[in-house]
Amino acid sequence: MHFNLLAAEGGGGGGAIAQLGILLLIPVAMYFLMIRPQRRRMREQAAMQSQLDVGDEVITTSGVYGFITGFDEDRIWLEIDDDVQVRVSRAAIQGKVDTSGLGSEPKPSSLKPAAPASAPATENSTTTTSDAASRDITG
Repeated sequence: MHFNLLAAEGGGGGGAIAQLGILLLIPVAMYFLMIRPQRRRMREQAAMQSQLDVGDEVITTSGVYGFITGFDEDRIWLEIDDDVQVRVSRAAIQGKVDTSGLGSEPKPSSLKPAAPASAPATENSTTTTSDAASRDITG
């Protein structure tokens, strides 16, 4: 009888090792699926931020586009419009904007409204149908 109890307990030992193996695989999977790609993105971001130069068009993490006009310790001066500059943290720069012309958005200067095809008529140059008819009659 004692032998049967030992045999029953011995069969469950293999399942415990499998459960322990699964529990050890979870951190390994998390490292390769989450931690390692995040570290790679952080290295790429740091490399891009170290290569920034005056005149580069960039986008911030909040979605503001601008041109770099200068650097302070860990801050960047960003020109977001004519004579409008803001100071942002270097870490707030998300990436450079592709200015090659392919797939880029139009520059703000090209978004000015188009001039009208003809100049608007002034009050003195407008004629009504009654004025035109009276000129025909008089002569």
